[in-house]
Amino acid sequence: MADQVSERIRIAANSQRCWDVALDFEQYPSWVRDIKRATALTRDSDGRATSVEYRAAALGKSITYVLLYDFADAPHSFSWRLDHGDLLRRLDGSYRFEAEDDGTRVHYDLAAELRAPLPGMIVRRATGIIMGSALRDLKAHIEATA
Repeated sequence: MADQVSERIRIAANSQRCWDVALDFEQYPSWVRDIKRATALTRDSDGRATSVEYRAAALGKSITYVLLYDFADAPHSFSWRLDHGDLLRRLDGSYRFEAEDDGTRVHYDLAAELRAPLPGMIVRRATGIIMGSALRDLKAHIEATA
């Protein structure tokens, strides 16, 4: 069974800036702590990566997985689903961007499931760490480069 978590954070930048940074997947290794490599495998007619292979540090291991991206609600949100991965059974989620006064409220939803059976508490903790880290890293990078 997949663990699902949702969180949101306020970023002091406009929603277009947040969108642009969140979509620049190949730059993730420069500012997302646990992402070691991100390679766009396919792109759509607008040049956006529609499938990306990641190598990441997770649970004391190096894992590889491919996410497929959907931009049907661009530029307000985008979502992804796991195509395949060596340790993951599911890693599906979305980012949603809402303009708010002089910033943006970013919503992040994530559903994760590992292939190896682990106690639910460990999976929930790992999912929470992934989400919290992703949002904090996104905020720190955007605000530092604004």
